[in-house]
Amino acid sequence: MRGQRFAAFLFDMDGTIVNSIEIAENAWGDWARRHGLNVAEVTHAMHGVRAAETIARFAPPGTDIDQEVDLLTEAEFQAIDKIRQIGDAARFLSSLPRDRWAIVTSAPHRLASQRITAAGLPMPDILITAEDVTAGKPAPDCFLAAAKRLGFDASDCLVWEDAPAGIAAGKAAGAKVMIVTETHKAPADVPGQSIINYSNLACDQDADGSLILRDMTVSG
Repeated sequence: MRGQRFAAFLFDMDGTIVNSIEIAENAWGDWARRHGLNVAEVTHAMHGVRAAETIARFAPPGTDIDQEVDLLTEAEFQAIDKIRQIGDAARFLSSLPRDRWAIVTSAPHRLASQRITAAGLPMPDILITAEDVTAGKPAPDCFLAAAKRLGFDASDCLVWEDAPAGIAAGKAAGAKVMIVTETHKAPADVPGQSIINYSNLACDQDADGSLILRDMTVSG
């Protein structure tokens, strides 16, 4: 996708620009054990999906889903010291024109704002969170909403994702997708172009405002 022109970039948060993998797996592991569930199954399924939907999928009948979401969110919120950025994400995001990118996350707004700040990333003008859409990833609603607020068609945007649910959401929105693999032991089992992190990436802006990815390791 280097050299291609995009109207805007739409970034997932966890696993894409923020490394929160230890926090998430610890919190969800504790939740699964508390309910007598298979920890590996739950922690595999929760990536990229809103907490309420994962809880509804696995929790015993009669579980108060809203209360469980609040407890889980609070557990993750308290682990701020373990937040860090995906490699060179702050530099890359800071280099982008503010009206050409957004963050689109399945996390609630309170948690998203905390993590963006704790990772030392710039706060976007447009932040789409769990509360902003009726259907979460893998539905395309969140990316369609972000593109609309930026003033572009999602088909003209590049989605940056790490989890299968988010990758599916980006593709369903009609966008091209770049897969970020830094926090994954194995790349997502989804075909597509990928990067480890942002260390070798730069972005140029064309005369019409379009964003063009450039590999900093290639001269000329």
